[in-house]
Amino acid sequence: MAFGPSKAEEEDYEDVPINKTWVLSPKVYDSDVTLILNKLLQGYDNKLRPDIGVRPTVIETAVYVNSIGPVDPINMEYTIDIFFAQTWFDSRLKFNSTMKLLMLNSNMVGKIWIPDTFFRNSRKSDAHWITTPNRLLRLWSNGRVMYTLRLTINAECYLKLHNFPMDEHSCPLEFSSYGYPKNEIQYRWQRRAVEVADQRYWRLYQFAFVGLRNMSEVAHTQSGEYVIMTIFFDLSRRMGYFTIQTYIPCSMIVVLSWVSFWINKDAVPARTSLGITTVLTMTTLSTISRKSLPKVSYVTAMDLFVSVCFIFTFAALMEYGTLHYFTSNRQNKKTKSSGAP
Repeated sequence: MAFGPSKAEEEDYEDVPINKTWVLSPKVYDSDVTLILNKLLQGYDNKLRPDIGVRPTVIETAVYVNSIGPVDPINMEYTIDIFFAQTWFDSRLKFNSTMKLLMLNSNMVGKIWIPDTFFRNSRKSDAHWITTPNRLLRLWSNGRVMYTLRLTINAECYLKLHNFPMDEHSCPLEFSSYGYPKNEIQYRWQRRAVEVADQRYWRLYQFAFVGLRNMSEVAHTQSGEYVIMTIFFDLSRRMGYFTIQTYIPCSMIVVLSWVSFWINKDAVPARTSLGITTVLTMTTLSTISRKSLPKVSYVTAMDLFVSVCFIFTFAALMEYGTLHYFTSNRQNKKTKSSGAP
């Protein structure tokens, strides 16, 4: 018995009748899709949006968050990795076929109209290209188009540090059309607009992810009204690092400065060196606690705590200086009075 291909299999994937049922072979399937795409793109102008001059194009959006972090408090920005999906209808891309959905790669993206969506508070954005461009185009027979791509974005997040390190923040991610006003493009959220991946692998370090919320608003500018879509990521700072690095050391330095109260008042070198050492240590801790913060002009909760600790240590040193001064004066007066004739 021969184990090679049959005669029908060697005929380059033509239509083969099997039990009176016709099966579409790969060759015919590929050619059918090619004909559909060629017909759709014939006379198609990708410079014009769908339904131009008739009605606004509605863009439904969704975001899948792969990860958030790290958050950079010095530059007041955060990094986020997302899958960004946009869906709209383009009547010029309707087709009649037994196939209701075409999955197309990135080569098709530049041949049809794509929304000019941009991220308004982005400082730097990178699309992923390894091992292939991470973007996909889905085309339904009714003209529905879905465009998804993966992005890594460094976005602005202005931190209000008055309660630092017990602060909470809402970091926004804003996007809108770059050139089309509201009367030409309208953005809407899908039903499950924002989803997040497993948070165990997020690099938030000092922060904990609390939740998120999404909203839309209209911005009024001189060039028109633009729909702005915003996602807020609520973050709460973890205090563990600052408790170990600042709060506990400062508290211990204050207690250490009080040890001088139990040292004999005549031990001037011991009490003076202890007081000066604690004051200098508090100065160093105050400087270190500020390194992880931007140079803001207002007082934070950390500044207030460190300042109070500094006052206690400085007051302990001044207390001994004052005590030593008045004690020495009293002894001098007694010496003078006893030596007088």
